[in-house]
Amino acid sequence: MQMALRDAALPGRRRRRARQAIPRTESPHLALLRAPRRPAPKVPLAGEFLVATYNVHRWTGLNGRSRPDPARAGFVISELGADLISLQEVLRPDRGDDPLEALAEALGLHVVFAATRVHKRGEIGNAILSRWPIAGVTMLDLSYNALERRVAIAAQIKTDEAELDVVATHLALADRTRHRQVKSLLDHPRLHQMPTLLMGDMNAWRQCQATLALDQLREHHNHEWPASFPAASPMLALDRIYARGLDLIAIEAHDSRAARRASDHLPVVARVKLEGGGHLLE
Repeated sequence: MQMALRDAALPGRRRRRARQAIPRTESPHLALLRAPRRPAPKVPLAGEFLVATYNVHRWTGLNGRSRPDPARAGFVISELGADLISLQEVLRPDRGDDPLEALAEALGLHVVFAATRVHKRGEIGNAILSRWPIAGVTMLDLSYNALERRVAIAAQIKTDEAELDVVATHLALADRTRHRQVKSLLDHPRLHQMPTLLMGDMNAWRQCQATLALDQLREHHNHEWPASFPAASPMLALDRIYARGLDLIAIEAHDSRAARRASDHLPVVARVKLEGGGHLLE
């Protein structure tokens, strides 16, 4: 799998094709929705499956920002074997190959991406990778602080047997702003109608109003939040997976040798269970 990712049109690797520069669109905005040419094998949505959240830190780890290595983070994502993955700080360069599209194609996953801001090398934002087709997308601008562009992206996953909303986000550093962002998410009507996974970098380095509010959403069954930051010696549980209308059976940080080198965050992986149907009873 590592060789497949390295050959799947990732920057700095053997296959390199010309690509038009990404237009400098005002951010935040929805920038990508794509299905794989060769989808991964289907599994039932109703039942147990794996989900993960991972801050890929613009594809940089120990190699530093001047030498991003998407293949390294891509290999870590392939290690997870997850069916749904939330990614934060994804960099889509404005020239050359797109590592996010290449990763989704290599893994046979559907992908949606929302840009939070324009970076000097391209667009930075949040993405969702899904084994199941994405039936709809909603984007919520959470940029309440002029210094921090933030967004949440919600993908509607629907099969014959079940329906699920997956929300990926990266919350603000400031407590007051982060609390406003959580309130906006929890007030969204679909969170009260559908089973929901909220995954991302919550910047929850201590208990605050935002984390207390998020406890309304979680069905955590007394699992401890795993430490995921910094990757080399994890101490803080910044990266979290909240579930409503699903059972969160187990949760842990993916602490592999590759993961400690690929980003400043470790991925967090959870095993969840969704019953058939999907609508919540109030």
